[in-house]
Amino acid sequence: MFSTLLLTTDGSEAAEKAAPYAIKLANTFDATVYVLYVVESDAESTEQLNRLQAVQFEGTTELHKRAAGAIDRIRSYTDEAGVEIEPVIKVGTPVNGIVGFAENNAIDTINMTSQGRGGVKQTLLGSVTERVARRTTVPVLIIDSKGQSEGVSSEHDPDR
Repeated sequence: MFSTLLLTTDGSEAAEKAAPYAIKLANTFDATVYVLYVVESDAESTEQLNRLQAVQFEGTTELHKRAAGAIDRIRSYTDEAGVEIEPVIKVGTPVNGIVGFAENNAIDTINMTSQGRGGVKQTLLGSVTERVARRTTVPVLIIDSKGQSEGVSSEHDPDR
């Protein structure tokens, strides 16, 4: 049922809340886990984005270090559980990067957190999670990021 999972991260503690769920699914279904970090770019054309991808962050080592660090934080969860990951770093807008990767790589489910923002801010700006869920045909497992910041709290325990 789930042979390929996409776990998104932006490097925040909140994004890490989805890791235990992806790990549980990966262990249950012996699935491949792709961990995706999208380096945000305001490049407007496909040509500009392709050039940024092609240079593989030459001259932007700080961006690459930030992306690699975010993936390494997720790797600390997956290594402990014995789950191997496929790290992926893309350049572009987070929504387009997540949706595009998922739909172009036969991903069975996208695993991501929601910051839980509501009200006017979400209405005016929308959240990345909400926009991904609305734009993709791939099922999205949304984990609420509220809760304890260290480890997995009982309310975030996928075995519960």
